[in-house]
Amino acid sequence: MQNPRLASRYAKSLIDLAIEQNVLEAVQQDMLLLKAITKSNTDFVALLRSPIIKADKKVKILNAILEGKVSELTTAFIRLVTFKGRESVLPEMAGEFIKQYNVIKNIGTVKITTAVDIDGNILAAIKQKVEAATSRQVVLETAVNPRLIGGFVLETGDQLFDASVMRDLKDIRKQFMQNIYVPNIK
Repeated sequence: MQNPRLASRYAKSLIDLAIEQNVLEAVQQDMLLLKAITKSNTDFVALLRSPIIKADKKVKILNAILEGKVSELTTAFIRLVTFKGRESVLPEMAGEFIKQYNVIKNIGTVKITTAVDIDGNILAAIKQKVEAATSRQVVLETAVNPRLIGGFVLETGDQLFDASVMRDLKDIRKQFMQNIYVPNIK
């Protein structure tokens, strides 16, 4: 992250303005869209970070990409950020907005990492179990790491639940390295 303080301040200002204008949900959807675009399209991020392209040209390009897809407040915010020379931090601002929105709405984020892709029904069941255990709404993020071999790793807030085969193998290796049974043979 380039400048987390800057991103946090701009996100906070946008949230306050969205609440004041009663369009918080619409702006939330806009920020989710913006985050998805920046995550999937490296050319878009390169455009935002390019010092060669002038602000007015960037505004025209951003309007062409986002026209009809985002609210008026989001369009005005992006225009303002671009003319202030802060467009390179826009992806971080979107991420910070989503974090602050989740805090306001008491929504938890849970990341589940598995060795292979998970079926939608299984994800729904996991989400339901986590929501029941935490007594709050949850947003599931998924990731795939083939090195886990099997099982899963569940991260929520500051807690980590590792039920992967990789962790079990590491535990077994550690036990063999300690060799606790050799002294008992005599």
